[in-house]
Amino acid sequence: MAEILEIVMLICFGASWPNNVIKSYKAKTTKGKSLAFLILIILGYIAGIVSKLVNPSYIENFSSKWYVLIFYVLNLIMVAIDLGLYIRNYRLDKASALKEVK
Repeated sequence: MAEILEIVMLICFGASWPNNVIKSYKAKTTKGKSLAFLILIILGYIAGIVSKLVNPSYIENFSSKWYVLIFYVLNLIMVAIDLGLYIRNYRLDKASALKEVK
């Protein structure tokens, strides 16, 4: 039951990331985004993955519980993509600011 609830939590968090990635891609700006927030979320997902990998009970039953780890990895990938878009958008913001100054 604990794994099911954990998956529900991960699905709820993960459901918002594709939309966020699309918005970041289209917006082409970092306005309204927080680099610290993205980094904290990434660290949280990494901690969740590591907690699974160092848990002897989880590793013992890995063949029947591997799917929980997949949700962590998928969410981490989506947030990492959003972080990449943040970096791209930051560069676009800087280039735009330089054009305005000239």
